[in-house]
Amino acid sequence: MSDLKIILPKNRRERSLFLNFPWSLYQNDPYWIPPLRMDQKESVGYSSNPFYDRNKIQTFLALRNNQPVGRIAAILNIEHLERYQDQVGFFGFFESINDQEVANSLFDAAAQWLKHQDIKTIRGPMNPSTNQTLGLLIDGFDSTPFFMMTYNPRYYEKLIEEYGFQKSQDLYAYWGQIEMLPKVREKYLEISNQIRERYHVNVRCLRRKHFTEDVEMFLNVYNRSLTNTWGFVPLSDRELRHMAASLKWLMVPELAVCVEVNGQMAGAAFCLPDYNPRIKEINGRLFPFGFLHLLRRKNEIKRIRIISTNVLPEYQMQGLGLVLMDALVPKTLEWGIQEAEFSWVLESNRFSWGSLEKGGAIRNKTYRIYDKEISLDE
Repeated sequence: MSDLKIILPKNRRERSLFLNFPWSLYQNDPYWIPPLRMDQKESVGYSSNPFYDRNKIQTFLALRNNQPVGRIAAILNIEHLERYQDQVGFFGFFESINDQEVANSLFDAAAQWLKHQDIKTIRGPMNPSTNQTLGLLIDGFDSTPFFMMTYNPRYYEKLIEEYGFQKSQDLYAYWGQIEMLPKVREKYLEISNQIRERYHVNVRCLRRKHFTEDVEMFLNVYNRSLTNTWGFVPLSDRELRHMAASLKWLMVPELAVCVEVNGQMAGAAFCLPDYNPRIKEINGRLFPFGFLHLLRRKNEIKRIRIISTNVLPEYQMQGLGLVLMDALVPKTLEWGIQEAEFSWVLESNRFSWGSLEKGGAIRNKTYRIYDKEISLDE
């Protein structure tokens, strides 16, 4: 008889077991990057996070013989429900040993909790939303993820699909070497210059003297530009300010560019150095000295993740995205970047991934979002 039980972590010890479980699960996996411990604690609602001003989360921990063997969180995103009226709830922060009984028990617990919130479909992984990390890695297990991208064992796909989840949407990551960029830029340079002249576009980097103001403006463009994107829920004002405060330490002004039309920011693109090797070195601990190690001499990091290229709705389909990417090329060359990943791109966004493939970028990883209707007996 199995000694498996699912508990709701309530006290400090149980929450510590929930948070620390990945370290034991992945201890022999060379490609796993530990999460920043402080960030993970905040993301699951164990410390203050403006995402949970309105939204709700319930974590579950699977124990066998009183030892952790899995975990999951059920997430009720009120903003999503109001926006889409689809009675969809979410699961996230899923980790499990390769045991279908464990996985099924965790999914049952999350689905039952969501059912009591009048939810009819469970979707995930979302950790905890589309504005943070999401998706299950199903292709591209032979390399470490770039910064703020997920990673998981191969067997998770089977655990999830055996439970009855079905694909909802795939997300792609595209990789390229810096040597590709000059040729790509040469192909589109004339068109980019024509667009600049036609719309009197001004291109600039993030300003060091107005750093906080510019980061918040970048995120405002992000919020407004993704209105019609699958599953997107805009950041609240508090979330926006909170994220801006975090990005202020991580962003490099020279690797963040914007386009202005009539003196107003109309589009923005920014990259982040791939901090993952340093996060691995500090084992996810920012304190007491990990923070210094993480952020020192950023110019020595030669891999970047292109997080976002966004253009306001009223300027979309006018080529400003091409101008943004054209402006990034010389900046990355000056920085000495050797590799870049553009992630993530929705499967349904044919224009974006089609443009990347035409430019020679290689699809190197695929992530999947799953849906499952919650049955009456769950």
